[in-house]
Amino acid sequence: MEPAVRQIWKKGFHSLHRSFILHKRHHSGRAEHADIPPSNHCRHVGPALLVSRLYQPSNLRDLGPDSRLPGEMSCKSQRLMQQAGLIHPSNPGCYYYLPATVRSMEKLVRVIDQEMQAIGGQKLDMPSLCSADLWKTSERWDLMGKELFCLKDRHGADYCLGPTHEEVVTTLVAHQTTLSYRQLPLLLYQITRKFRDEPKPKFGLLRGREFYMKDMYSFDVSEEAARETYDSVCGAYARLFARLGLRCVQVQADTGNIGGTLSHEFQLPADIGEDRVLVCGSCSFAANTETLSPDRTNCPQCSTGTLVESKGIEVGHTFYLGRKYSQIFKATFSNHQNKPAVTEMGCYGLGVTRILAAAIEVMSTEEAIRWPGLIAPYQVCVLPPKKGSKADEAAVQAEQLVHTVGQFLPRLRGEVVLDDRTQMTIGKRLKDAGRLGYPYVVVVGQAALEEMPKFEVICQQTGETMFLSKDGLLDLLGTVEIV
Repeated sequence: MEPAVRQIWKKGFHSLHRSFILHKRHHSGRAEHADIPPSNHCRHVGPALLVSRLYQPSNLRDLGPDSRLPGEMSCKSQRLMQQAGLIHPSNPGCYYYLPATVRSMEKLVRVIDQEMQAIGGQKLDMPSLCSADLWKTSERWDLMGKELFCLKDRHGADYCLGPTHEEVVTTLVAHQTTLSYRQLPLLLYQITRKFRDEPKPKFGLLRGREFYMKDMYSFDVSEEAARETYDSVCGAYARLFARLGLRCVQVQADTGNIGGTLSHEFQLPADIGEDRVLVCGSCSFAANTETLSPDRTNCPQCSTGTLVESKGIEVGHTFYLGRKYSQIFKATFSNHQNKPAVTEMGCYGLGVTRILAAAIEVMSTEEAIRWPGLIAPYQVCVLPPKKGSKADEAAVQAEQLVHTVGQFLPRLRGEVVLDDRTQMTIGKRLKDAGRLGYPYVVVVGQAALEEMPKFEVICQQTGETMFLSKDGLLDLLGTVEIV
């Protein structure tokens, strides 16, 4: 990305680095954390989370262009995720999500739930198998065309696997004939698998045929109320991405085959992005090139600014639908005069698996994954010394340390793994830990055997290395946010 464009992307956003920067911390003389008494069976009291037992078939040393990983490596996030054993290709555009990825995705879902429910969202689950009759009624059966995965049941009835659920959710609400204006706005959302028959799936989880998406649908009493809801959801999206440390920008977008009269995309700037976005250097205006003439250079909002084009990955999309679907499917409510009125609708999508891959794409190095700390699969990796080395006795301290973290920081239970592959050198395991992207790596070596034990702590997000006492380490890990 050109320097000028990079500066424009940053304009209008507050720095998010504070949540990632950790200053060196030393033992401050505060009350010591109580020691866990040593046990004659320390090596058997160890943690349940051992690296050797995690199902994460990885190829961390196959980092060159001649890697034997299956499938075409079309972008950094795809290559890193396959090397780390996070995903494995199944069919074109379809992947196995392996345990570490599922952990990360479940955390992301919890963050999304928090933000959606904070604005009144109610979670439900709708069928993936959708009747063709609904899609034909909305006239999108032919409009979507080959993008739909279509099938027939044994009775010859037509269905599709849902790529989106406007027809289905509107029909659901229409069936509630007693809906009152007092119950509106109604915000219903789900997080589930979606299916789109991409002609050329690529970029791993960034453009697949089967993926996870959060889709929310709003029902309001009026256009004014619906636009307030629209702004509320956009605000929740902005907070979500800020919590993840992703510098997304909200841009005007085309409504496409979803329909409606207003649409915005949330774009994450990235060199491999398939969307082209025009951003003004003088004001807050930003738009997808689809909404403007291709040769336009002056800003339509402030008139004086120059539009600069850059690339982005779409990670969220919002639509004001008006009555496009509610009119067709008769989704009505009783108004103040106790008369039936048609609801005003909006719909709002978030690409759950795309957010994971996009975050890895923009935050990682060429050789190592870097996660948004909030959704890293595990927060801490503890490395005991190599078996047979001079510091071998410190292996007991490593296991005790994991036990101590669980005792004094119970919210980190299940977040700390012990790399028990002690047949390997510390250096090799440290390199693996760096590539897998644990936010904190704790090396237990010779310094742990000293009278005042110290642990080497590496913060992956900042690259900072610290030598901390057990109390200093517990203080540091006590600042980690868990969802």
